Amino acid sequence: MADVFKLTKSGKKDLEDELQRRAEERSAIAERIAIARDFGDLRENAEYASAKEEQSKNEIRIREIDHILKHCEIIKEAASKDVVGIGNTVELKGDKGTKKVTIVGSVEANPSEGKISDESPIGQATLGKKLGDTVELKMPGGSNVFTIKSIS
Repeated sequence: MADVFKLTKSGKKDLEDELQRRAEERSAIAERIAIARDFGDLRENAEYASAKEEQSKNEIRIREIDHILKHCEIIKEAASKDVVGIGNTVELKGDKGTKKVTIVGSVEANPSEGKISDESPIGQATLGKKLGDTVELKMPGGSNVFTIKSIS
């Protein structure tokens, strides 16, 4: 049985846009391969090797996105602002300051953008919690305690 990937509506749209963009890149990559092929000996042709590698990475990502989109489940926007669920943005206050994260499915997770997977330690610890609840995160360097300050 195939995995089911949890996506928000915006996450699905982002993947569809990326798939479209990558499909459009195919002809440009093929053109770079053709030009590089004309440079001569393919064994020592860095431009050809680079273009082929780019083509390979692009095709792998296209297949990956296609697979995700065929096996995805759209997460309904979290209806509750009282209990943390997938799609909620949560403000956590701890000893070292405040952190705002949005709980998303693992495919959409991007910690640098504040999008945390529901499968991550933070995601697992906050799901189902209420405003004012205390959350303890056990990390390799010790544990951190946070209080849920807002749910949106």
